[in-house]
Amino acid sequence: MSSLAVQTHVPAAKAKPKKAVQGEKLRGYDKVARIPIKVIPTIEAKKKPDWIRVKMSSPAEVARIKATLREQKLYTVCEEAACPNLPQCFADGTATFMIMGDICTRRCPFCDVGHGRPNNLDADEPRHTAETILGLKLKYAVITSVDRDDLKDGGAAHFVEVLNEARALSPNCLIEILVPDFRGRMEVALDLLTETPPDVFNHNIETVPRLYKAFRPGSDYQHSLDLLKLYKERRPDIATKCGFMVGLGETEEEIYALLDDLKAHDVDMITVGQYLQPSKNHAPVDRYVHPDEFQRYMDYGKKIGFFSIWAGPMVRSSYFADRQYYGEDCPAPIRSKKALEAEGKLGC
Repeated sequence: MSSLAVQTHVPAAKAKPKKAVQGEKLRGYDKVARIPIKVIPTIEAKKKPDWIRVKMSSPAEVARIKATLREQKLYTVCEEAACPNLPQCFADGTATFMIMGDICTRRCPFCDVGHGRPNNLDADEPRHTAETILGLKLKYAVITSVDRDDLKDGGAAHFVEVLNEARALSPNCLIEILVPDFRGRMEVALDLLTETPPDVFNHNIETVPRLYKAFRPGSDYQHSLDLLKLYKERRPDIATKCGFMVGLGETEEEIYALLDDLKAHDVDMITVGQYLQPSKNHAPVDRYVHPDEFQRYMDYGKKIGFFSIWAGPMVRSSYFADRQYYGEDCPAPIRSKKALEAEGKLGC
C-alpha cells in the first residue's frame, strides 16, 4: 500500500492555507492542503540509492537556454516541475516548453508545478515559442501545458496556435505535444487536434487506478485511456505516447495490468520513471525501484508489442524524446562500480 495517508490534524501554524488569487502560485502545503487525501509532511526522506544519478553537463549551455527562455517570457516544465534531468537535457540543446502559463488548476501532490487561478492566455506565446524553437535550431520539440480547467476547450486551440506558428518558422522540426486530460472538454479538444495534428500525441496517465484518488484528484483513469484511444482512432497515422511513475505504492502486478490497458488502447510508446519527491510537503516516495525491475517492465512491454518502451530511474515523459521516437534503446542507468560489484554484476 502507498505511504500516502490521511492526515488527522494540521499543525496550528498551518491551519489556514492561502486562498487562490489570480496570478499567484500556491506551492507546498498551500497547494495540497485541500485535496481529498491529505499529505502528511515528510520528516525524514528516504536515502536515495546509487542509481538515482544524473550526468554532469555544461553550465554555460544551461545558462544560455535559460536566458533565451526568459527573453521570450517562456516557461519549461523542466524548470517548473524541478526535473532532475534539466542540466543534461538543456546541455543537449533540448527543452520541454510549458505553455498557457505556469499556474495549474489541479492540485496533484506529486507535482511541483504551482496551483492557483491562472492569468489569461498570452496571445504572443505561440509566436514566442516558435521563435525560440527556431533560435535554438531544434529538430524535435516537446510542447506541454498546465491543466486549464478554466478554459472551454481546456487550451486545445492554444496548442493548435503553437503548432501552426512553430511549423511556419521551423517546417522540418518534429513536434510532440504532451497534453492534459481535457476532462469535460474531450470532444472539442479532439476535434481541434485531429484537424491540426502533432507528430506525437502524448498524455501521461501517471499511476495505477487504485492510487488515482490520492495522486490525481480531479482526474480519471479510464478517461485518460479513452483520450489516447480516441485520438488514435481519429489519427491512426500519428504516434501516441503515455508515461507514468513508479514508487508511489503500486505493485509490480498493477504495473503489468497498466501496460496491458495501454496496449489495449493502442498506445505506441511508453515511458516509466521513478517518482522523486519535490519537497517534504509533497507525496512521499514509497520505495526506490531497482533497475532490474525497470528492465522487467521493458521486457514485458516489448513482449506485448509496444513500438518502444523506455523504463528507468531517471526516465521522464520527454526524456530524450527524439531518440525514443526514432526507435533508439533506453539509456542505461548510471551506476557506481562499487554497487555493481556488490550485486555481482561486474566481472573480476
